[in-house]
Amino acid sequence: MVRRTRPQIVAFGGGGFSMEPGNPLLDDYVLSLTHSPRPKVCFLPTASGDADHYVVRFYRTFCESECEASHVSLFRREPGVDHIERHLLTRDVIYVGGGSVLSLLGAWRAHGLDVILRRAWEAGVVLCGGSAGSLCWFSQGVTAFHGEPRPYEGLGRLPWSNCVHYDAEPERDGAYRGLLLGGMCAGYAAEDGSALHFVGERLARVVASRPGARAYRMRAAGGRVERRALVSDYLGAAPPVAAVA
Repeated sequence: MVRRTRPQIVAFGGGGFSMEPGNPLLDDYVLSLTHSPRPKVCFLPTASGDADHYVVRFYRTFCESECEASHVSLFRREPGVDHIERHLLTRDVIYVGGGSVLSLLGAWRAHGLDVILRRAWEAGVVLCGGSAGSLCWFSQGVTAFHGEPRPYEGLGRLPWSNCVHYDAEPERDGAYRGLLLGGMCAGYAAEDGSALHFVGERLARVVASRPGARAYRMRAAGGRVERRALVSDYLGAAPPVAAVA
């Protein structure tokens, strides 16, 4: 199938079906980008160790949204699909769940999913996710899943750094600022309920599932960290409108 859209990633600061039960605004926004009446959505729960309850919640959510839902497991004898690469390249959306971004990256690289996901991104499959499912797409960032905030090296689909749960876990802010001053590349911090929509490597739009949820552009300059608030569109004010690809 030939896709006519540019590569897209929607990186949640925190939200979606796993964090906001009953609030489908971020998930519906992602689905709207596919322009399909029945989007094919594949869930990658790798960061949670393919937790069964997480997979069940995904199916409950996306089957109700009239999607063709599937998942790929790397920690089970049966992966969930017959041919992982062929399956992922024919999806409309690949949705990555939260958990440990360090474990996710190690498992993906061991199984070659890092290469497959690059091909999917280049082919126009919409990539999205929250927490680890956001962090993974960036070059660098801050993770606190295993305790104190620490840096990590991501897949680099987006040449920026990333900090999620920016309002919910204040210690991440101090850690992120310190890392930026120490040489980490400039990037974005996103609060729970906000999402960064990239078209190619360019930030095209910031959307929010909660009034007032924000995201910020972060960079070090002149020995200090500059933080610039970005304008976000609250999706509850009107039906979600996809950014122009």
